[in-house]
Amino acid sequence: MDELIPVRAGEELPLAVLHPYLNRIVPGTAPADWEVRQYGAGHSNLTYLLRAPGAKVVLRRPPLGRLAPRAHDMAREYRILEGLSAYYPYAPRVYWLEAESSPLGAPFFLMEAREGVLVDEAWMQAHPSECGAGLAGVLAERLADLHRIPWRETPLAQMVKPDGFMRRQAEGWASRYQTTKAEDVPGDRELCQWLLDHVPEWGEASVIHYDFKFNNVLFRPDLTDLAGVFDWEMATVGDPMADVGVAMSYWVEGDDPPILKSALGEKPVTATPGFPGRREWLEMYAKASGRDVHDFSYYLTFAYFKLAVIVAQIYARYRHGQTQDPRFQHFGAACRDLVAVALSARSV
Repeated sequence: MDELIPVRAGEELPLAVLHPYLNRIVPGTAPADWEVRQYGAGHSNLTYLLRAPGAKVVLRRPPLGRLAPRAHDMAREYRILEGLSAYYPYAPRVYWLEAESSPLGAPFFLMEAREGVLVDEAWMQAHPSECGAGLAGVLAERLADLHRIPWRETPLAQMVKPDGFMRRQAEGWASRYQTTKAEDVPGDRELCQWLLDHVPEWGEASVIHYDFKFNNVLFRPDLTDLAGVFDWEMATVGDPMADVGVAMSYWVEGDDPPILKSALGEKPVTATPGFPGRREWLEMYAKASGRDVHDFSYYLTFAYFKLAVIVAQIYARYRHGQTQDPRFQHFGAACRDLVAVALSARSV
């Protein structure tokens, strides 16, 4: 998970009303035993660490304000994690879901808190650049492991309809963009049409995380493996190459456009010296998975567009006064720049 910060103004948790839930997980505590910190770098759902003597619990809830239809579904994310627990040891265990009678006015769930090493730019500055290749290899192997899960044997089989996944994704995200964008952006109609016209033929399906990147994982202290994978909001069963495309869209290189280096906060760790480039990481994944990855331009283009839509949705919340987080004030320009990046990725 990301670094911990004091809880932002307006995003506080009422510990007194949450205590009955916490007491189910850690019996014998009092409300005063618990303290709250917030995970600071996320742009979507709100995530908190609740600590009592000898105990840690993570709470996840949707962002404040009006939400896009079907977005930030806490019950779904809870069931995904619950269904993966026996198949993927890097998914945290979940403890409790409150969807119908939440005292927060929004659904939330409680889950296991895992500890490990967050690899970011600051961490890399204190460690040898040679670490980058090994860390990249671990990430590729664990993504390949996720894609090997026999999803038909899991509870996820009752939750998903993977056939036609990419067609539904292209249509759904184009629709979200049209209803969310603040203004017309140069090339956006062309991009949406291209994505609809070039949907790849449907092949195999696998469990996909759909937001697999360095700041959504923790490493074990010896860096030989992951301690946990987090933020499963987007997870489903679908095209594994779509998952790879999203991972590559976050895999920023040193000479990439500024928007990819700064749109969502800190400079991505993959842009620091010692990390392999996107194509090298793609080959790592191909070796780990045994999958043919030669034709990936559609998936990378779609991933950049998907990121542009997410930025547009966050900016809409900011424009409507549903969040005062100053990080979001530049997201209108960021959306325009990401559309331009997506257009250029068609020929990668």
